[in-house]
Amino acid sequence: MRPEILFPLFAPVDRLKGVGPKVAPLLHKLAGPLVRDLLALAPTGVIVRRRTTSAEAVEGETAIFEVVIDRLIRPGRPGVPIKVRASDDSGFVHLVWFHGSTNHIERLAPPGERRLVSGKVERFGGEVQIPHPDHIIPLERAEELPIVEPVYPQTQGLTSRQIRRLVESALALAPELPEWQDPAWRARQGWPDWRAALLALHAPTGPAELLPEAPARARLAFDEALAHQLALARRRRSRQVAAAPRIVPGTVSEALLAALPFTLTGAQSRALAEIRADLASGEQMGRLLQGDVGSGKTAVAALALADAVSSGFQAALMAPTEILARQHALKLIPMFAAAGVEAVLLTGRDSAAERRDTLAALADGRAALAIGTHALFQEAVTFRNLGLAVIDEQHRFGVSERQRLQAKGDLATGGVHLLTMSATPIPRTLELTQYGDLDVSRLHEKPPGRTPVTTAVLPQARIGDVVRRLGAALDRGAQAYWICPLVAESEAVDLAAAEARAADLTRALRQPIGLAHGRMPGAERAAVMDAFARGELPLLVATTVVEVGVDVPNASIMVIEHADRFGLAQLHQLRGRVGRGARASACTLLYGGEDAGLGETARERLEILRGTEDGFEIAEADFRLRGGGDPLGLRQSGFPAYRFVDPVRHRALMQAAFDDARLILARDPDLTSPRGAAIRVLEHLFDWRPDRPGAD
Repeated sequence: MRPEILFPLFAPVDRLKGVGPKVAPLLHKLAGPLVRDLLALAPTGVIVRRRTTSAEAVEGETAIFEVVIDRLIRPGRPGVPIKVRASDDSGFVHLVWFHGSTNHIERLAPPGERRLVSGKVERFGGEVQIPHPDHIIPLERAEELPIVEPVYPQTQGLTSRQIRRLVESALALAPELPEWQDPAWRARQGWPDWRAALLALHAPTGPAELLPEAPARARLAFDEALAHQLALARRRRSRQVAAAPRIVPGTVSEALLAALPFTLTGAQSRALAEIRADLASGEQMGRLLQGDVGSGKTAVAALALADAVSSGFQAALMAPTEILARQHALKLIPMFAAAGVEAVLLTGRDSAAERRDTLAALADGRAALAIGTHALFQEAVTFRNLGLAVIDEQHRFGVSERQRLQAKGDLATGGVHLLTMSATPIPRTLELTQYGDLDVSRLHEKPPGRTPVTTAVLPQARIGDVVRRLGAALDRGAQAYWICPLVAESEAVDLAAAEARAADLTRALRQPIGLAHGRMPGAERAAVMDAFARGELPLLVATTVVEVGVDVPNASIMVIEHADRFGLAQLHQLRGRVGRGARASACTLLYGGEDAGLGETARERLEILRGTEDGFEIAEADFRLRGGGDPLGLRQSGFPAYRFVDPVRHRALMQAAFDDARLILARDPDLTSPRGAAIRVLEHLFDWRPDRPGAD
């Protein structure tokens, strides 16, 4: 039940004065349907006005002039602006409108009257001009002219000034709320209380007060981060108290470990120990295993799957694409078969007979391991006793999809353990925000045998040199990828297209060339990829369909066209397709058009990639460069839609909120203390879910 004190904030914005049937949908689109949503629409800037004279006016500043209106200069022909000449003791000020009604302008600025005029100063032909003044008012209404005015996001039909007036109406409804922050912490930070912070946010005295570090903004950001971390901590606690099967290593685990063609790295051994401690605890595991390209996540996951099978339970490994699922099946099914365990592959392309046999084997328990795509959580799939679900490239699945796979377990034996994996290293800030309810294991080391990849950055104009060197390498038996950002040529976008590039390279190299892109039928694309993996094709021209799940140890060359159009994380993933075998490997990043240069951010991005292969370092740089907008595309996978938090600038606050949330629930798990009651108010206040429009 939402606390009664919050009812005014959860009233519809339609109840505010001035919000009619035309304005309401615009406000809903811009801020949201509730008064609280409008109050969370922070200004994006400020207009600071300085009182001055015609002689002292500075071009580019927003100024206030006290003038006498001399006369209106009507345009003599269409296209000529309307002008009003005004004057002060030091000279003339010309007010200019490039469109408008002369009658309306004459009412605003009647000749002979004294007025306060505000606007951005321009100089034209030696004259002081104000195009489209923002205020023209009589002297007796001087208090209406703000010296500092917040600027709000706008939408067609709703101006910043209208929004400001509506925000002022909403602020009048904001109640004094109980303090949920620790008093000593708030005093150290020098922060105001919640209502004072809200008032200060919407009445800045200068641009500095809108910075993320400003006391009002920082206070509200911490509150928002704390509410989010409390929700994650509650989810984590509910999982930890849920019973789950006890899983321990056994004969299948030993057989699989002995069959690995390498010794586990220290990082793999540590991650496996953390996973095994969770599996044996009797509480439901929720762990994220993240590691760089080629760090050996699959081997760790395979041993966890073997533990589940050794303990008499079934296990499932789900991948986002059929290519990746088949890649896993190709490796794991023979290894488990050698240990006497039946494993099956389930995808959306199986024949009816194959699917029928696979479903029967899972239902009666003959198949102890299932590897597949989204097909694994479909309604027709039943397991006899699923104990562990492993999800690869987990950010490509939604929360509900992961839950649907976990729901395949048998409630009699407890909840299904969950191990998620990510080949895209995740910055610490995102661990706190998106994965704060999970334990995290990191693989920092690469297994022996992985070769370094030499990375070169070249302009697109050097493509002829690249093709010549590539041809020589292919003649020596090398295999290569050539990545293009588009499938087919486009008149609207001047970027390389895979189909046209494959044709060009076929003519230039006179070698068999494969082509793979997302618009091809799945079977046709898989056949090309398989031929490349078998070494039948020396060169594969592709789009980003090869970003994950393609393991061709002989491939040692990667060329990426228009690399400046890709994100750092994606470039790192693509580069990770080479360097998997004994050959010295190289990656060439081509940028720009035939004569185009690089922007500053694009240059920094490519230089970072050239300077390091450390995926965690690259992930942190990617997050810093992209900022809090949409780092790594995580808006699509549950990244919180913050209103006040800047994930880059507020990293320290987010860590503090992470720690505080766990301390709060450790001391007062049911929130029964006075501070606990205030925290319940906080949780409701910052619940941004759109399906809770009113007081319940």
